[in-house]
Amino acid sequence: MTPTLTATPDGLPPLGEVIRSLALDARKSLGQNFILDLNLTRRIARAAGDLNGRTVVEIGPGPGGLTRALLLEGAGRVLAIETDQRCRPALAAIAQRYPERLQVCFEDALKTDWARLAAELAPARPLIAANLPYNVATLLLIAWLESEPWPPWYQRMVLMFQKEVAQRITAKPATKAYGRLAVIAQWRCRARLLFTIKPEAFTPPPTVASALVEFEPIERPQPACSVKSLGRVTAAAFGQRRKMLRQSLKALVPDAEALLAAAAIDPTLRGEALGVAEFARLAYVLERWPTGRTLKAR
Repeated sequence: MTPTLTATPDGLPPLGEVIRSLALDARKSLGQNFILDLNLTRRIARAAGDLNGRTVVEIGPGPGGLTRALLLEGAGRVLAIETDQRCRPALAAIAQRYPERLQVCFEDALKTDWARLAAELAPARPLIAANLPYNVATLLLIAWLESEPWPPWYQRMVLMFQKEVAQRITAKPATKAYGRLAVIAQWRCRARLLFTIKPEAFTPPPTVASALVEFEPIERPQPACSVKSLGRVTAAAFGQRRKMLRQSLKALVPDAEALLAAAAIDPTLRGEALGVAEFARLAYVLERWPTGRTLKAR
């Protein structure tokens, strides 16, 4: 007797069957961990908000688990960027099921020209929804957070990370996880951890839990400063985490105490004690700091 396949809402074969038929073993070198449960992928898709008629950019779709969920939840168009050519047949089947609603670009997301992509998608600002490959997740996030001009080319992001990375993104001052990533993420976006996912939800199960994080861009981050200056300040402050700011910021200016005084910040504090707004204020002052001479603290 031929076994009865489990019915799926989109009429496509269960994702587990697709993976087995194509011998799609998840590769650690590509940061792959597949989610087979369509109920879970649909929950992730719904977390991205109302998808009806919207354009969604997805990174690392793999065999298309989240892709199928995004389309089921009403996405008007999904632009998926995938580097693994082995996934081509699985994604082609989804594209056939949803004519003109799925476009797949086989390229390295780290090399994607986001400015070009944004121009192609304009005037609509897409959502980004992805179970990011773990080995490039932070690099991609930083690229999107440092997008220029700002507000960015995307309207919102809902991204899956290892739980530890998600905690670093949403960390508060004076905590162990607080650092450069938290500062830039929370200066430019309202970042919120939505929910965690146990390792057994993935194939193969990773060694750590994962978490979904929502990013809602802030149109005009305050205090105003350049993202490059903020990067310089946080790199110096957290590069020597246990040192007081008057010492760690000497990497930026010889007279760090004068810089801190101008920003109304206690020079004896460590970087982890400063809030996001204080870092931005410090970056603003640094941008206007006189060059060629050392100012004395007042």
